Amino acid sequence: MASELRWNSAVFRRNSLHFYPAINTWAVLDSLGIFDGLKEYQPVLCGTIPLDIDVEDSDLDLICTTADLDRFGHVLKEKYGHLDRFTQDRREIRNIPTATASFWYRGFQLECFAQPIPVTEQNAYRHMMIEARLLQLSGQEAAKEIRALKERGLKTEPAFALYYGIVGDDPYQALLELERYSNEQLKQVMANKPT
Repeated sequence: MASELRWNSAVFRRNSLHFYPAINTWAVLDSLGIFDGLKEYQPVLCGTIPLDIDVEDSDLDLICTTADLDRFGHVLKEKYGHLDRFTQDRREIRNIPTATASFWYRGFQLECFAQPIPVTEQNAYRHMMIEARLLQLSGQEAAKEIRALKERGLKTEPAFALYYGIVGDDPYQALLELERYSNEQLKQVMANKPT
């Protein structure tokens, strides 16, 4: 259903997420009809907005799954190619073939990604899930501080790594390594974060 986004065991309804106080993200997405338009690709909204750590220039990231990236590209072009600043690209992201499209709609930049693996196995989804767990265990102060780091120009995963003191050369990979941690182990990570 276009008005719901299944995210693990929780269901986020259109009125539960806001990008700016006066603009409802779900109303924008519903008016575009993108969840219905890309239904066969199992679109999921990922990134900062579902986590409520979005900043003024945050975009709307939709991830999808398909074995036929060429057809996905054609569908995007057919349905959304008329929208402002529409662009498409094909590349490998961490050795996974990926089709992307970007366009603007009602003042929002939308980024669509598709890979030939299930959405729940894609890094964007996996990052969002571990970040959600960290925020759930940490509370609103953590979200506020991470949002402040993002407002200073950090990307989401580096902001999480800096805030929680997660070590490693690659913050994207370092966060993924936390997936297997229990909540108790995550609390230990949080207890050791810099102050």
